[in-house]
Amino acid sequence: MKKRTVDDVKTRPLGQTGLHVSEIGFGTWGLGGDVGGSIAYGPADDRESLRALRHAFEAGITFYDTADLYGSGHSERLLGEAFAGLRDRVVIATKAGFVSARGEQDFSSAHLREALTASLKRLCTDYADVFLLHDPPIALIDQQPDLIRLLETLQRDGRIRAWGVSARSPDDALVAVTRFGAPVIEVNFNLADQRARQNGLLDLCARQQTGCIIRTPLCFGFLTGQYTAETSFDPSDHRQRWSLDQRRHWTAAGQAFRAAVAPVAEQTPAQVALRFCLSYPGVSTAIPGMLTQAHVDDNAGASRMGPLSEEERRRLEELYEQHRFFLGGS
Repeated sequence: MKKRTVDDVKTRPLGQTGLHVSEIGFGTWGLGGDVGGSIAYGPADDRESLRALRHAFEAGITFYDTADLYGSGHSERLLGEAFAGLRDRVVIATKAGFVSARGEQDFSSAHLREALTASLKRLCTDYADVFLLHDPPIALIDQQPDLIRLLETLQRDGRIRAWGVSARSPDDALVAVTRFGAPVIEVNFNLADQRARQNGLLDLCARQQTGCIIRTPLCFGFLTGQYTAETSFDPSDHRQRWSLDQRRHWTAAGQAFRAAVAPVAEQTPAQVALRFCLSYPGVSTAIPGMLTQAHVDDNAGASRMGPLSEEERRRLEELYEQHRFFLGGS
C-alpha cells in the first residue's frame, strides 16, 4: 500500500464513540451483487470490487459500511479478503436484522448474536467497529427492552466497539436518538431527499454529538447525471423496481441541482452532491456506493474540495423546498 498524503480524504469523529472515520465512506451494498438472489445494483465483478476496495484505502477512505444482507454476506467476505492484515487501519460497520432478501426480519437476541458471529467470521475479525440494527420497526425497540441491553453487552464484551440504528426513515432516526439514545444512526439524505435536515435530525446530531452516517448521498446514482428514468437496469438492480414516475422525479432533481451550482473546473455532479452532504456539521460520513476505482476517485475528490459555501448550500436548500423530488417510502 502506498504512503498516504495530505491530499487524502479527511476524517471526522463518529459522534462520541471514540472512532474517527473518513468523511467519504464506502457503501458496499453493490459489492454483494446478486449472490443468493439479492437485489442491489445488479451483478458485480469480485476482482473489480477488490481493486476498488484497495484503491479506496490507498485514497484515504477508512470507513466501510456493510451488512449480512448484502449478497447474503458476500460483501462482508470481500471486505475480509481486501483488508487482511489491515484490520486496525479501517473502521467497519455491519448490520443485522434481515433474514432473507425477501425482507423478513428477526431482531431477537438469539438471532442478533448468531448474525454477529457469522459476520465476524466472514469479515475475518473478532470485533465490529459499529454494529447497527438494520431498518428495525422503530416501535420494536420499545417492545423489546432487552434489545439495547444486548447491544450494550456486546460492546462491554468487546465484540463491537459501538452500536446504533440504521433507520427506515429520518423520523425513525430522530426517535432512535431522542428516545433510545442511539450513539450512531444511519439515514437517507441527499440533494433530492432532505428530510433529515427538515425534521431537525442533522442539527440534533451536531448538538448531541451523535454519529451520523449518510446513506444514498447520490440518490442511487441519479444525482451523478449518468442515469435517466428511461435507463434499463438489470432485473437484480433495485432501481428497476422503482416506479417510472419516481425515476423521472430523481432525473429532474439531478438536472435541477446541477444547473443551480456555478460550474467549477473538474467538479463532477457526484462531487457536488457529496459536498452538499458534507456541508452539515452533524454529518460524520457519507457512504456512496462504489463498484470501480473510477467511482472511488470521483467520490474521494469531494473531500479534497471541502464543503460547499454557505451561499451554495442555502441555494440548494431553497431549490429543494420549491419542488417535490421524493414520492414516498424510506
